[in-house]
Amino acid sequence: MKSDHSQLGRELDLFATSPAIGAGLPVWLPDGAIIRAELERLAVEESARSGCLGVYTPVLAKRSLFERSGHWDKFSADMFPPMRIGGEEFVLRPANCPHHTQVFDARGRSFRDLPFRISELGSMFRSELSGVLGGLTRVRQISLDDAHVFCTPDQVGDEVRLALASIERCYHVLGLVPLFRLSVRGRTGRYLGDTAQWSAAEWQLRAALGDREFTVGEGDAAFYGPKIDVQVAGHQETVSTVQIDFNQPERFGLEYTGSDGEKHRPVMIHRGVLGSMERLTAMLIDRHAGRMPPWLAPRQVAVISVGSSHSRAARDLVARLHDASVRAQILEEGSLGGRIRSARLHRDPYIAVIGDRERDSNSVAVSYSALNAKAVLDTDVFIEAVQRDIHTRALLPAIPDRENH
Repeated sequence: MKSDHSQLGRELDLFATSPAIGAGLPVWLPDGAIIRAELERLAVEESARSGCLGVYTPVLAKRSLFERSGHWDKFSADMFPPMRIGGEEFVLRPANCPHHTQVFDARGRSFRDLPFRISELGSMFRSELSGVLGGLTRVRQISLDDAHVFCTPDQVGDEVRLALASIERCYHVLGLVPLFRLSVRGRTGRYLGDTAQWSAAEWQLRAALGDREFTVGEGDAAFYGPKIDVQVAGHQETVSTVQIDFNQPERFGLEYTGSDGEKHRPVMIHRGVLGSMERLTAMLIDRHAGRMPPWLAPRQVAVISVGSSHSRAARDLVARLHDASVRAQILEEGSLGGRIRSARLHRDPYIAVIGDRERDSNSVAVSYSALNAKAVLDTDVFIEAVQRDIHTRALLPAIPDRENH
């Protein structure tokens, strides 16, 4: 049966909605916040690996910024109304890219500075109608893994290939299968820029895709340029994007000094590797039926003592796991069978039981519910195995050499 992330999110206490806060504004509960924090850590690590520099920019800006970028003309119906402050109008941003043009433009740039790559896990806002809101997939505040690259025209191909490699690495870690779509202009629609720019950009994206299989989405391009949309097998929503933009550099008058001493216009590449944290989390809940890989699981190890005489050994194990940066908790309420069922319902990757034999031999009886397997392991071996699974971001727990039950 296909899982539903909204139902599982409630059952597992990952997120909630509150009428007092408003529709489309989910609250991340502690366990859901752990998943999001781990995904954000992956996004930051991957951004740094591909040469991005982190920035922070405000969620507000003058309305004139978005008029200049073209967003106001295109998206004002989906933006929150302006707020009048001190005689000026400010709006919540529907996208992060206009702010990032100002990061590039904060000082003069030379061709030696390019490619200039910046990234931000920033919030953006969409005034979605109440009837289309639901769970984590349609929300009014979006937490976006967003990067922008400013480069010379002859650097575009390499930058798109770099972005696609980042996306494929992350999808492999997350257990997702990428599906590529080249999104181009339709015959009708409001697009910025001239035909020659669009044709060149589409050619560069096709070349960067290389021998990857992809479909073509006519009319699915952004209003400022063509893009590669990356979807996940079994889902229709786009998760990741790589977009070429000749228009915002033109609109904002962005320049760099070339090797010839003259001023040149950079090309802007929009790059979202993990995309929206909300949408990605929803997909992972569905993909894994709530049973997250060990590194993403809110509680990685549930520790259960058979009786009161084993409590000290259980507490010692939890203390050692905490020292090893493993999220572990003792389950103390209820019968032994009830506690084991509770850990399984919570989708904990490892259930560690300590009875007489385990206490006396410095070992632990481990149940791997995702693998339907059990093993008795030396405590040191178990802790090292959990650490390794988390460090390598394994999709499933690995069972080391053990004595089977």
